[in-house]
Amino acid sequence: MAKKPARPERGDADVEPPRERIVACAQELFHRHGIRGVGVEAIAEAAGTNKMTLYRHFGSKDDLILEYLNYTGRKTDELWAEIEAASPGDPVGQLYAYIDAVGRFIAEDERGCDFANAAVELTETGHPGLKVIEEFKNRQRDRLAGLCEAAGATQPGLLADTIFLLIEGARVSRRSVGTEGPSANLVRTSQALIASFGVPLRKASASDARVDSGGRT
Repeated sequence: MAKKPARPERGDADVEPPRERIVACAQELFHRHGIRGVGVEAIAEAAGTNKMTLYRHFGSKDDLILEYLNYTGRKTDELWAEIEAASPGDPVGQLYAYIDAVGRFIAEDERGCDFANAAVELTETGHPGLKVIEEFKNRQRDRLAGLCEAAGATQPGLLADTIFLLIEGARVSRRSVGTEGPSANLVRTSQALIASFGVPLRKASASDARVDSGGRT
């Protein structure tokens, strides 16, 4: 999961250093149009700079793709930090808050997961971006498994795998048939699944509202 990219505000080109502008614009454009659908010229123009400056910071488009993936991964880490801060010492609350956040952003953003989309586009065998994607997805699964275990799930690894597959499928469903399809039931389905593994349901709290108002996935 990654934060929904924010379009740079007018005037940012006068404040942010060129490298940060380039990465932010690359994230925006790659997310909306795909890695192969955007050239370095378009990224440089959106960042208010030129190709020479872009290549001074990134030796190739592949280098920029790697930074884009790593940047997106860091934004996902921010989501986890927000959830933990909203429900400190409460793994059950954190688990349900994570599901709520994922469901919300799948509904809001039709483009789906940046990492899954990139995995489809990066067809070259041995492309370094594929390793970044693999490590990110494994890290997310392991983090989810740890949370399931801390929440008292009877089979935390199996529960984490099942939630992970539900989320991945919901993203594809959202993209193919829209918000009225099966993805609309992701949160409710996941809650029932989690409860079936012995994790108690919980009512929404003020901490959940804080995550809902500021979280991204």
